[in-house]
Amino acid sequence: MQPAAIEIAPSDAELETEIDTLLSDGISWGETLGFALATLRANPMRTLLTTLGVLIGVAAVVALLAIGRGSQESITASITANGANLLTIRAGAASSAGVRGAIGEGASLTMADADALADTSHNPAIALVSPEYSGNAQLVASSANMSARVTGATEVYAEVHNNTLAEGEFISAADVSATAKVIVLGANVAESLFAEGGAIGQHVRVNGSQYRVIGVLASSGGTGFGSVDDGVIVPLSTAQRSLFGARAVGGSWSVSTIVVQAGSAEEVDAAQSQIESTMREEHDLAFDGSDDDFSVINQQEILETVTSTTQMLTFFLAAIAGISLLVGGIGIMNIMLVSVRERTREIGLRKALGAREQDILLQFLCESLALSGVGGIVGLLIGSGIALAVSMTGLMTAVLSWDVALLAFGFALAVGLFFGIAPARSAARLDPIVALRYE
Repeated sequence: MQPAAIEIAPSDAELETEIDTLLSDGISWGETLGFALATLRANPMRTLLTTLGVLIGVAAVVALLAIGRGSQESITASITANGANLLTIRAGAASSAGVRGAIGEGASLTMADADALADTSHNPAIALVSPEYSGNAQLVASSANMSARVTGATEVYAEVHNNTLAEGEFISAADVSATAKVIVLGANVAESLFAEGGAIGQHVRVNGSQYRVIGVLASSGGTGFGSVDDGVIVPLSTAQRSLFGARAVGGSWSVSTIVVQAGSAEEVDAAQSQIESTMREEHDLAFDGSDDDFSVINQQEILETVTSTTQMLTFFLAAIAGISLLVGGIGIMNIMLVSVRERTREIGLRKALGAREQDILLQFLCESLALSGVGGIVGLLIGSGIALAVSMTGLMTAVLSWDVALLAFGFALAVGLFFGIAPARSAARLDPIVALRYE
């Protein structure tokens, strides 16, 4: 008696080739992947909607991490442009009843403080001292009008801050002595006020008073955090007496900050110790045990704090974006469970003809990974495009890197694998008899 032949319904005709393979030595990895991709191509709209969550998540993670890294590098470049051996002294930071005051409060800094710090016989670790007085002012040149940071400085300012001139000359000691109304423009300010060039010898009105342009600084490439590119420099005495109305304290003009350059990066700690000792003596704090009425800001400490803050903020935003990846994974799991139910009879037929549980498991896992992989690749392209578009606007800098791309794509595959396991195991464990009877 001949065994009854298995009748393949017209709806199962496309499985004939696969059945022949199953009756041989099992399914290869390539064939399994081919089956998975064929299944996804059969439902393009459902595949697109399923991968949308992963796509958006990967794009957001890549774009945010690229922008965050670019911003961090820009800020770092801006801070380190002046050098790593600078210390800034500001008035204030005094403690009262255990409460630390804000910077800018307390006793004023004066030119006498700067002169005492510049005494190398008592402060050998200090190379240069730059007293400064800063404020905001309105600049007008021809039809151009803008607000900018104005810094009153002495002739050592450019050397202390590692600034170079693009053209013209810098403020001299004679300009400071004469309270001259001359001005040096930052690169961005010069471009805004004199777009066609030729700034040297021109005049700029600063808060209504006319100043002659004697120099233009070369671009430092930094933005924000008091970048010299977006500011202007006038003689210190001019800023104190003509622009901002500084007061005299004990016969010495006040300054807003004193920037000290240590002899080298290795001498920064020694310079800070000498600054604190000298300032306490100048402010009569050395012997009465009072708290400091000034604050010394280390450039390296600023850099470390800003770097840590930007990294934390970037990863926080990326983590929020990564939530959409998990949502996308849930969508993959949901659609795969639906797919198992829709293809129950197909699974039963495969198992009846010799397919092993691991063959079924592998096929459904491949489908899940294909969904997340396609979403990951498209998301990488979109995220990279967003980052490049942001950089092209000039508002922010975005830095794309392979480690970020691989991290985002790897996480997308991990999500697909994790959320695909349950549907794949459900399909692999189906009883072939029950599955063949399923309608």
